Amino acid sequence: MKDFKEAKKRVDVSIGESVKIIRELQELSQNELSSITGIPQSTLSAIEHDKINLGVERAKVLARALKCHPAVLVFPGWDVNQEIAA
Repeated sequence: MKDFKEAKKRVDVSIGESVKIIRELQELSQNELSSITGIPQSTLSAIEHDKINLGVERAKVLARALKCHPAVLVFPGWDVNQEIAA
């Protein structure tokens, strides 16, 4: 364990990018996710490109469809250790 080094965060991910990454990991197109959620494809595109805010209600709907916790979408760069130190 003495050679163990904690992984360092290498990339900041925006909310829109987190939505896109999780959607793509689940092999869903924007059209497929739109059909599942009822959120228009154009709105999903705008969210993924950070043109509009995700919002709490949309985060809940997307999280259900993507089978993840809404916080994964809303707070992609959250570092709890940094919050504790503050």
